[in-house]
Amino acid sequence: MIPQNRKSKTTTATAESNGEKYVLRLYVTGATSRSRRAILNINAICGEHLQGRCNLEIVDILQKPALAREAQIVAAPTLIKLQPLPLRRIIGDLSDTEKVLAGLDLKREAQV
Repeated sequence: MIPQNRKSKTTTATAESNGEKYVLRLYVTGATSRSRRAILNINAICGEHLQGRCNLEIVDILQKPALAREAQIVAAPTLIKLQPLPLRRIIGDLSDTEKVLAGLDLKREAQV
C-alpha cells in the first residue's frame, strides 16, 4: 500500500480537474429495484462528473457469482473504484451523491 502524505489545510484539486481515467465496477443482484436505482445513479454521476473518463462495468452477481466471491462482495449493490488508487468500496443504491463523489475522490474538500 502506498502511504498517504498529510494534506495541508488548503483546498485541493481532485481527479475531476486533472482528467484521470476511472475504472469502476458495480456489483448488483439481478433486476431488483435497488440494483436498477444503483445503475441509474452511477450512470448519472459518471455522465455529470466523469464525461468520457469512466470505464464502468456492471456485474450481476447472480450470473457471475465467482466474480463476487473474488472481490469479496458481502452486500449488493456495491461500487468498487479500481482506478485511480486507492481502491474504494461504496455500498448501497448510490442515491447519496455527495457520499459517492467523496468516495470517488471527486469532491473538492478542505483537508485537515
